Amino acid sequence: MQQIEIIECPRDAMQGIKQWIPTAQKIRYAQSLLKVGFDVLDIGSFVSPKAIPQMQDTAAVLAGLDRSESKTELLTIVANERGAISACAEPEVDWLGYPFSISENFQMRNTHKTIDASQVLLDGLLNLCEKNNKGLVVYLSMGFGNPYGDPWSPDIVAKWIEVLSAKGVKIISLSDTVGAASVETIGALFSAIIPAFPQLRIGAHLHVKATDALEKIDRAYKSGCRRFDGAIKGYGGCPMAKDELIGNLPTEKILTYCTTHKITHQLNPLHFEVAYNQALQTFP
Repeated sequence: MQQIEIIECPRDAMQGIKQWIPTAQKIRYAQSLLKVGFDVLDIGSFVSPKAIPQMQDTAAVLAGLDRSESKTELLTIVANERGAISACAEPEVDWLGYPFSISENFQMRNTHKTIDASQVLLDGLLNLCEKNNKGLVVYLSMGFGNPYGDPWSPDIVAKWIEVLSAKGVKIISLSDTVGAASVETIGALFSAIIPAFPQLRIGAHLHVKATDALEKIDRAYKSGCRRFDGAIKGYGGCPMAKDELIGNLPTEKILTYCTTHKITHQLNPLHFEVAYNQALQTFP
């Protein structure tokens, strides 16, 4: 029986890169990832091309994929209703992802909306997903703290998870958007949140330094987390958070942890190696 869900995030890996990655190269890379056996591929986003130029070809990338031999589901990020409508019109998209921040400052920076306005939008997104047979993943941005001085505590996180659950959200990914979380915070938060919301799938979207990746995976897993987002070689970071990009959790570190602790997953190691090599050719 599978004990862990692994979500690969080429979108998060690419979105902050200024040098244009050609659409054909993105398709080749995504195609190699589809063969690996990830549970979900965070493939792109339907957001303003002025804000995230690298993702303006998401529809073309989706159109170029062959999913005939892959069970991996596809997720795209949206930041407003227009983007959600575009995502819902794509037959290849299985999941929409929305970054809902408990930091007012970051919500404005990331989506140009207040938290109150985001709640209204979220209701609309849930409606759209239901009508179009899509799922919704909510990323609780700045879920482990923030660099702006906005209030944060485990109780605040729990309050917002309760709000989201009441709206009908079923999957929430706690996002350490700027790598602010300590190992202790990760352990304390997951240990408190996961037992309190057994009806939800609560995952970890961590931005880390390579030196503390395994320790943070270990603390999250031992605190009950079974859903992890990663990006090969830890590429990426959120360009809306602050100037310095803190990389994603390296997927290879997740696999190392699984191997060490005999945790089962669906990934094919040979195809992962091919995708890893493809990543070296894809990223500037």
